[in-house]
Amino acid sequence: MGEKRKIAKTASVVGGATLLSRIFGFVRDMIVAQLFGAGMATDAFFVAFRIPNLLRRLVGEGSLTASFIPVYSEYISQKSKEEGDELVSASFSVLAIVLILLTGLGVLFSPWIIKLMAYGFSLEPEKFKLTVLLTRLMFPYIFFIGLVALAMGILNSWKHFAAPALAPVLLNLAIIACALLFSGILKEPILSLAFGVLLGGIVQLLFQIPFIRRKKIAVRFLFRLSHPGVKRIGLLMAPSVLGLGVTQLNVLVSTFLASYLPEGSISYLYYADRLLEFPMGIFAIAIATAILPMMSEQTAKNDVQGMKETLSFAMRLVFFVTLPAMVGLIVLRLPIINLLFQRGAFNAHSAEMTAQALLFYALGLAAFAGVRIIVPAFYSLQDTKTPVKVAFLALLANAGFGAVLMIPLKHAGLALATSLAAGLNFVLLVILLKKKLGRIGAQKIFHSFLKSLVASVVMGAVAYLICAGGPWHTSGATLEKIALLLGAVLIGMVGYGGVSYFLGGEEMYSVMEIVRKKIKNNP
Repeated sequence: MGEKRKIAKTASVVGGATLLSRIFGFVRDMIVAQLFGAGMATDAFFVAFRIPNLLRRLVGEGSLTASFIPVYSEYISQKSKEEGDELVSASFSVLAIVLILLTGLGVLFSPWIIKLMAYGFSLEPEKFKLTVLLTRLMFPYIFFIGLVALAMGILNSWKHFAAPALAPVLLNLAIIACALLFSGILKEPILSLAFGVLLGGIVQLLFQIPFIRRKKIAVRFLFRLSHPGVKRIGLLMAPSVLGLGVTQLNVLVSTFLASYLPEGSISYLYYADRLLEFPMGIFAIAIATAILPMMSEQTAKNDVQGMKETLSFAMRLVFFVTLPAMVGLIVLRLPIINLLFQRGAFNAHSAEMTAQALLFYALGLAAFAGVRIIVPAFYSLQDTKTPVKVAFLALLANAGFGAVLMIPLKHAGLALATSLAAGLNFVLLVILLKKKLGRIGAQKIFHSFLKSLVASVVMGAVAYLICAGGPWHTSGATLEKIALLLGAVLIGMVGYGGVSYFLGGEEMYSVMEIVRKKIKNNP
């Protein structure tokens, strides 16, 4: 039970910090929706922001963190402090040079990158020109956020999770501040969001520095490509970058196809995806962040059975928290979007179109979350090639599904294609991991999945009945709307917990144990 408590406790720390970030993220999106709505300017911004964001995931928090943690964890447990500090310094120096080069190339080749990502924009000169300008303004963000990702890997290796998880709050605050302060005085108001993104990258990096200093880690400039630790990280990163590149190509495929759809389609997909990222960030990513250092440590100690038990519990826990979120997003999609976004420039039509996208994105939430949990298992085994191969097959599936489904369903078809591809990705990863490790407790995971699904359906029915008939087509937030949605969520959660307890879900008992201990320790 000790390892299970550690996973749940760490996930609660990361999830709590991420919850705060997501709340500010929703405030940010509400302000963006109110000020700019869903049209040409927002389409341009969301496409432009995806480019540095994509590179952040490729060379930043995705591949770098996943590759750095297993190597640095080994240095911490088996080598001297000086050797560990040297690895950090060499990694920092090499990464900084790579990021500077990437930033320069990105600014220079922005027009060609936009044509590659959203060729449909090039048919509209004004939209294309604005997207290029926004891209060039935001590209330096990759430099700062890439170094933030390294800081995240360092701190997570030392089992410090709160500061990296809190950093995105600063990005949201920076965007909110710039939007409110500068959108009314700039000739092109949407540029205020780009300035906010750049400021957010800077403050996120500055926020990490004191926490690294507290670990007494000496970081200096040491450009040494030949460092054995850097070489190992690079060898792990190469297929990881390729794998994440394939994964992120799914985003590019959807963006490319959506650029040919009616104006606003990219914005609808963005707002729906943001709502999907709420449970993903709080639960799935939090649990994945918690288990990677733990599984890496178990693998380093050759504790394969312990690693499999950690993975099994993480899978059951992530389904326990994401299945009710999936059902909740499906049955409450219009009330949520109406209350959060429908005001100002974001009208009823925008809300309805975003709700369509959210429905089909939400269908894949369990698969998205499952992939987030199972990929770190391969990384902890220092196998980054298998996820690449599977992700490539999922990419082909997404492209095929998207090209077919966008014809009858428009932007909603692209959301459905993404969910179907995620389901394929998850199933293939499970099959291949089972071949690699043997039995991983699939039967226990499946039984837990069914219990959580039954409880989620009951919860969804209760939530739907509470919100049915509400004034969800009128703009603006009212006390009636807030009371209905809040009541549906709270009563639904109580119902889900009650049914889960009745069905004897082990994960429910684990959550209750954490809550009981917190109450006991903080009377």
